[in-house]
Amino acid sequence: MKNDVHQPMPPAEVETPVYSTLNLGPTHPATHGIFQNVLKMDGEIVIDAEQTIGYIHRAFEKLAEHRPYYQITPLTDRLNYCSSPINNLGWMMTVEKLFGIEMPKRVDYMRIILMELARITDHLICNSVIGVDSGALTGFVYVFQEREKIYEIYEEVSGARLTTNMGRIGGFERDLSPKAIKKIRELLDHLPKVLREFEKLLKRNRIFMDRTIGVGPITAERALNYGFTGPNLRAAGVDYDVRVAQPYSSYGDFDFEIPIGTHGDTYDRFCVRQEELWQSLKIVRNALDNLPEGPYHADVPEIYLPPKEDVYSKMESLIWHFKIVMGEVNPPVGEVYHAVEGGNGELGFYLVSDGGRTPYRLHFRRPGFIYYQAYPEMIRGGVLSDAILTMSSMNVIAGELDA
Repeated sequence: MKNDVHQPMPPAEVETPVYSTLNLGPTHPATHGIFQNVLKMDGEIVIDAEQTIGYIHRAFEKLAEHRPYYQITPLTDRLNYCSSPINNLGWMMTVEKLFGIEMPKRVDYMRIILMELARITDHLICNSVIGVDSGALTGFVYVFQEREKIYEIYEEVSGARLTTNMGRIGGFERDLSPKAIKKIRELLDHLPKVLREFEKLLKRNRIFMDRTIGVGPITAERALNYGFTGPNLRAAGVDYDVRVAQPYSSYGDFDFEIPIGTHGDTYDRFCVRQEELWQSLKIVRNALDNLPEGPYHADVPEIYLPPKEDVYSKMESLIWHFKIVMGEVNPPVGEVYHAVEGGNGELGFYLVSDGGRTPYRLHFRRPGFIYYQAYPEMIRGGVLSDAILTMSSMNVIAGELDA
């Protein structure tokens, strides 16, 4: 007879999970930019992610180190092309800081108007795209009409629309025209109605809320550890804004609120940007109503191009024009850092001058490059569709990644 003693059961085989690899990007429709995320997937769940950038790296910083200061401005507006004037004017303020130039009050207010209009276009794009990625196209098409109106203002001021090359070192090329002021006032009268309707479409929409609340969250502590700034940091509950913390260009003259969130998720990021639209409108209206009289550029002939008619008729203007265009005006030796509140956060310019015609070193602090590092942590454990929404709500701009 066989032994009746029970034999131990063999250990149960543990089924090893089968993971798949998914390339999210670098096709533009998937990622709103030419960059790639290699996702490790368990079905629809994101287990891990690894970013790959550099697909449109253009070596802006090294290009700038071989160009006179005046020729660097068109490089800056290719960073965050959704709010080009902020990039342009931030760079000009950096050079003016190196030279120790103080701007007339009118220049400060004109810059504030244009930078806040740029913030509006940036936030309109971001929030309407969040709507698209949650399945709501209507709001995107609707607010893009308003974005076009702001581009028409850019065109009236600078002659360009997307990459604006706005202004000059030392001020503006020309004063705000009556036509530009009229277009700004028309926008201020019409845009509030559009924003209210846009909010009605999404803000309390149950489908939109279910798709965004709790998606891609980050705590204030983790956001600070990563170096977050801008709306993404404020959505996590930290009220840091460069315009308030380190006022520049007469921002100290204006009273506005800093909206903050609680959970740092996609819905909070949407709401913070939406409230900032209202604050920007308030700032633009106050700046336009109280626009000071005076010149639209500083009295600095050594760096500000003279009027063309003077170049043709006055020897001194011809000399300055030649020296500026040829990059023969040598700046002071030193290093400066200047930051502005860009559409995505603290946009900084670190400039080192050895007194030569070109910068010795130049570094752009691109907020998008810094907060994109947190993306794998924010999408881990979520589903694939939430990964797309999280990326949209962070407002990852490829031009800011690949300077």
